[in-house]
Amino acid sequence: MDAPTLPDLDQLDSKALKSLILSQREQLASRDAEIEHLKLLIAKLRRMEFGRSSEKRESQIEQLELRLEELEVRRRKETTTTQGSTGSTTVARPARRPFPDHLPREVRKYLPKHEACPDCGGKLKHLGEDISEILEYVPASLKVIQYVRPKLACAGCDRIVQAEAPSRPIERGMAGPGLLAHVLTSKYCDHLPLYRQSQIYARSGVELDRSTLAEWVGGSSELLAPLVEALRRHVLSAGKLHADDIPVPVLAPGLGKTKTGRLWTYVRDDRPAGDSTPAAVWFAYSPDRKGEHPQSHLRNFTGTLQADGYAGFDRVYEAGRVREAACWAHVRRKFYDLEVAHKSPVAAEALERIAELYVIEKEIRGHPPDKRREVRNTRSRPLLESLKQWLEETLGKLSRKSATAMAVRYALARWEALMRFCDDGRIEIDNNAAERALRVVALGRKNFLFAGSDGGGESAAAIYSLVGSAKLNGIDPESYLRNVLSRIADHPINRIEELLPWNVAESLKLLIHEAA
Repeated sequence: MDAPTLPDLDQLDSKALKSLILSQREQLASRDAEIEHLKLLIAKLRRMEFGRSSEKRESQIEQLELRLEELEVRRRKETTTTQGSTGSTTVARPARRPFPDHLPREVRKYLPKHEACPDCGGKLKHLGEDISEILEYVPASLKVIQYVRPKLACAGCDRIVQAEAPSRPIERGMAGPGLLAHVLTSKYCDHLPLYRQSQIYARSGVELDRSTLAEWVGGSSELLAPLVEALRRHVLSAGKLHADDIPVPVLAPGLGKTKTGRLWTYVRDDRPAGDSTPAAVWFAYSPDRKGEHPQSHLRNFTGTLQADGYAGFDRVYEAGRVREAACWAHVRRKFYDLEVAHKSPVAAEALERIAELYVIEKEIRGHPPDKRREVRNTRSRPLLESLKQWLEETLGKLSRKSATAMAVRYALARWEALMRFCDDGRIEIDNNAAERALRVVALGRKNFLFAGSDGGGESAAAIYSLVGSAKLNGIDPESYLRNVLSRIADHPINRIEELLPWNVAESLKLLIHEAA
């Protein structure tokens, strides 16, 4: 909305002019107050440690961000108009942060027009200089690299000598590692389907068919398979895992219809318990949700599995090799839904009691397992025992078929597994690590609509594993993939672990520094 047009000030008497100024002040104060309120609300939502599924919370944040953006754009336009007429402005702006050191600098010098003093004609000497910076965007560009291999012939015996052709990420492929990395991160991190990427490249005058891009994705997935296998071994060698799954619509062959495949995620991340072992995530694809899939994935795993109540995991626990740790976030979510829908007093009290547990968890995050276990047994266990007693008493007062009774029974049926985090300081209170890993899939699914085939699902699992693990280790996924794809074709298979994200982190930092 444009700023309202001001009346002709010369035609207003003093009373009307004062009234106009007061009205403008009230409007500006109201708008600025709403801006500050929205900023606080967004910050509060982003700080939430638990709550309803992140998808709903992110949707709320997006709506608030759009409203905030609209208000700030309007404020800028109105400020510009006011500043142009009065020459001053009182709008506070956020402190400007310095630009990162690694960005390249282009220096442009602006010399005075005068070669001598404009007053007396005297010689000018250097006194100093003022330096200011702006941030500019250079559109992404493509370039062609020519591999030139001269042929040399022996003058005596006509023997021809020529250098071997450098290896390419995809044999006989025309894409370099940087382009492949960009296609992969655009699809799996930025959620750009291949047909949209094809349109973007066409605007740069380069025709890259969607089918060509798809071949590159499949070829890259195949090339990276040994690295993904090394990642899988690292993840499953942990003593504790987070696991979850998410549906993925897959195009069924022949009929043009979709079926529902599944992406499973297994996360190794013991940093909250003070462990320095690199965090990583491994994804696996399956064409359905049968329990045989997690059983196959975890056939060699021994330790604690933190997951939801999916029955397919039951067979994993039967042999005793794997202990179940349940998720308090799932318990809380059921009561949260009741509180939102019905303002249930039972749900409200359950939420308050569970919130007390999370306050303790926040205090001990990053502490070693023994310390966490001690604090949990001293402070959390009494709260849990009181909560169980209250749930049992409450259940007897509820209708057996009510939604509240179902939420209570869900918690009580898993009580032993829900208490396990008190016995082992390595275990988390919830399974949010796995849910965070699946967030990128949920976002991408909105744009992709469906995977092209089971093979496409397997390719997605491979790339999600690598980019997810890179993110967990604070590494830019595109830089990581570019580095790996430029090396993996010639890298010894028995040293493939050297290309795992945390093992190339230092070399990536050096490359960024040298480029700057």
